[in-house]
Amino acid sequence: MESQKQEEYSVTIPLLLASDKETKAEDHQIAAAAATTGTSSFFNACFNGLNALSGVGILSVPYALASGGWLSLLLLFTIAISTFYTGLLIQRCMDTDPTIKSYPDIGHRAFGKTGRIIVLVTMNIELYLVATGFLILEGDNLSNLLPEMGLEFYGINVSGKKSFVVIVAAIILPTIWLNSMSILSYISASGVLASLIILGSILWVGEFDGVGFEEKGKMVNWKGMPSAISLYAFCYCAHPVFPTLYTSMRDQRQFKKVLLLCFIFCTITYSSMAILGYLMFGSNLNSQITLNLPTDKLSSRIAICTTLVNPIAKYALMVTPIVDTLEERFLSFYNTRKFSLLIRTLLVISTVIVALSLPFFGYLMSLVGAFLSVTASIILPCLCYLKISGSYRRFGFESVGIGLIVVIGVVVAVVGTYTAVVDIVREM
Repeated sequence: MESQKQEEYSVTIPLLLASDKETKAEDHQIAAAAATTGTSSFFNACFNGLNALSGVGILSVPYALASGGWLSLLLLFTIAISTFYTGLLIQRCMDTDPTIKSYPDIGHRAFGKTGRIIVLVTMNIELYLVATGFLILEGDNLSNLLPEMGLEFYGINVSGKKSFVVIVAAIILPTIWLNSMSILSYISASGVLASLIILGSILWVGEFDGVGFEEKGKMVNWKGMPSAISLYAFCYCAHPVFPTLYTSMRDQRQFKKVLLLCFIFCTITYSSMAILGYLMFGSNLNSQITLNLPTDKLSSRIAICTTLVNPIAKYALMVTPIVDTLEERFLSFYNTRKFSLLIRTLLVISTVIVALSLPFFGYLMSLVGAFLSVTASIILPCLCYLKISGSYRRFGFESVGIGLIVVIGVVVAVVGTYTAVVDIVREM
């Protein structure tokens, strides 16, 4: 059951399969593992991969570039290449055992039950914090559009930003109560279109709405480099969906081409947004570029509204794997619909509390990127591949290269996490 549920969801967006999977038993062990044959075409696989890689990270890459300077763009490309390679390592891990169908399965195959738990915990924490970031993003952008908004609750004045976080959470809550997520999965599969609309709107603002591209920026800012790396890593945190993407394909030999096209497209989009934003606003960039846009312009409002719609559609799907994990743990004792609704409601309330307590989108996403994205997208695929393939026993070019990637990933995770935590504590 656990592996089947993990197949349906990703860290970023669930896959939209071409049709239902056909299950067939190749032998007794594979039948027990519910092995499946994929039916997605090359085009559908590319679409799914692009949606998985396209997310709210596009809003923060200009801020990342402003934090690290022009030289940090090289790090964006380095992270893109590294995560593309680790995506291929995930494919190799799956090819060693046909019963592997999900990312937790890879962890289990490599390190047993402990490996599965580590992968599940990493994925669920990442999902939780990204969903929390959605609420912060909504509060920031809505208060930017409607700065005079505020609520009074029993004589207590609540600021517009906090009010919007609560209001958006109330709008999202009914979607969490749904058991069938099929409609939302199609609505949420809009990452590519949303990214292109936002990029086009911001280009229009710079070219035709009087902002211009006059900022020079800094060549390098070593102090802000850890934050830049963390935010770049956050943009490539889709690895938990790659096993599902791989198993969904009709011709799995084309998986490498799918990954290559997806990474090239998304890297071009991310780097273009970073360059445009930095040329437009320089070191004055906010954690979300939409907060820098002039709200009296139509193009700016299109970009902001596009930004606002996506998190509302994606939130429920983002936290569904967390809900599944909690319900599997507790509903064996309290197997009622009311208890299920209580779990889902408390989960939303907890993200609201965290969003109100830590309303720092940039710093929170830096923390996710450094601690969780680097772990899930760089460190774990390398370690799992070394263990499953047994190449850690052999001293060769590949094993040395993978080991070097792991070491660099650990350094980035430690330094980036420390920097993000220090920034959050300083702002509290």
